[in-house]
Amino acid sequence: MASLGFCCPTNSFLFSRSSLVNHRSNLQTRFIVSSSTSSSELVTQSAVSGSTERPRTSLGLKNLTEIFWVDVHCAEGRPLNVGLQEPVTVGCSRLEKVENVAVRVELSNGCVGWGEVSVFPWVNWNQATALEEVRKACEFLSQGSPVTLNLVLHQISEMFPGSEFASVRAGLEMALVDAVANSIDVPLWRLFGGVSNSLSTAATIPTTSSAKAFDLAAKYYKLGFKTLEIKLGRNVNADIEVLQAVRAAHPHCLFILDANEGYTSKEAIEVLHKLNEKGVIPTVFEQPVHRDDWRGLGDVSNVARHKYGVSVAADESCRDLTDIKKLMEENLVDVINIKLSKFGVLGILEIVEMVRKSGLELMIDSVAETRLATGVAGHLAAGLGCFRYVNISAPSLLSGDPVVGGYEVAGSKFKFVNSRGQGGFLKWDIFSW
Repeated sequence: MASLGFCCPTNSFLFSRSSLVNHRSNLQTRFIVSSSTSSSELVTQSAVSGSTERPRTSLGLKNLTEIFWVDVHCAEGRPLNVGLQEPVTVGCSRLEKVENVAVRVELSNGCVGWGEVSVFPWVNWNQATALEEVRKACEFLSQGSPVTLNLVLHQISEMFPGSEFASVRAGLEMALVDAVANSIDVPLWRLFGGVSNSLSTAATIPTTSSAKAFDLAAKYYKLGFKTLEIKLGRNVNADIEVLQAVRAAHPHCLFILDANEGYTSKEAIEVLHKLNEKGVIPTVFEQPVHRDDWRGLGDVSNVARHKYGVSVAADESCRDLTDIKKLMEENLVDVINIKLSKFGVLGILEIVEMVRKSGLELMIDSVAETRLATGVAGHLAAGLGCFRYVNISAPSLLSGDPVVGGYEVAGSKFKFVNSRGQGGFLKWDIFSW
């Protein structure tokens, strides 16, 4: 079992064990006061479920980053390998199993946080590279002096700037924020805003045959899923057959069509026309053209929104904040799809602040991840309450669940309990990697 981690002596606690309870209580009180005084400005029509919690913004997290001092005792990364129930094809990539990296950060106060680094087949590095990058970061964290959460997150951003190792940065941010939330006995959904402690997710039907798509849609219908995200982009006629099969199995579901850059603008418009003729109208048409085909994306959006009443979403075209600003300023799409593995915790919070002022809608998605990563994404989406579309059902495609505890699942409904942090963890010493 590969294990890459570093520990520091425990005699330099920032907070002594005897004072930890008082420290948690004080921070928890300060957090609740700062967050409960805010308005419901982040609330929109979204995928979050009703909650008895009064709406809050993410000001609690912002304040916490400035007042909580992080003293890392031990940090470590290990392979996180989990099989799939069957191979999954996404666009031109085929996944046989999930080969990610788990991150464990233990603070000197004894509190532990967990994160997950997603490794995708379409990036130019693999699990071994991710483990080495995590090792460097863990060494840095364990040997550093106590600093504020804000500063340590900034240091991680400087180590992994841009998009190349964004998922490494995201996994480390998850673990650090989770450890801090554990330290003050606050669940992540409350730390991120407290709008709700539950949400509804879509389910994914990967690129497959019409017969298999029918079976999956029937399965999700029985489980109570009301929205299905269908991966397309092989060829127009085959894609339409798949959609007709899904509609036959689940007559009343809402469709999110994800082309994964698979069409030209002409083909994408043709798909919309043929679907309209057959009475199969999607709710969202995601990334219909190549990520760099800005003109084509705008052309499809104009036809989709004005002729068919369909929203177009950008996914692969959203690589950084510059891309998102271009999409907003030029009115190229209606929905921005963001992933935790692509932007990290801080990046998503920044994007939410930008996009919610523009009038565009938000989607949060997941790919090839366990409940460690989707747990943080779900806490974030429920806590902020501003995501119109949510699909964090990736763990349902796995052959097993390595995560202990965490959110509760009942079909499409996810409930985030009041356990501190994200509430889930790995059995670090006995889990078979």
